[in-house]
Amino acid sequence: MSKRINVTLPDAVAENLEKWADHEGRPTANLAAYLIEKAVESAIEQGKFPTPTPQNKTD
Repeated sequence: MSKRINVTLPDAVAENLEKWADHEGRPTANLAAYLIEKAVESAIEQGKFPTPTPQNKTD
């Protein structure tokens, strides 16, 4: 299951994200989700927060 969140970005960051997504031919939200996922994975690997939720969690 996926969760939806809202993120507010500075104008310049949002514009650059849109340009990046356009360059890759993907939706901006898709690129943002990918980047957030990679950042969370990196934080977990670096031990920046305890007890991460398993990725394949079933409810």
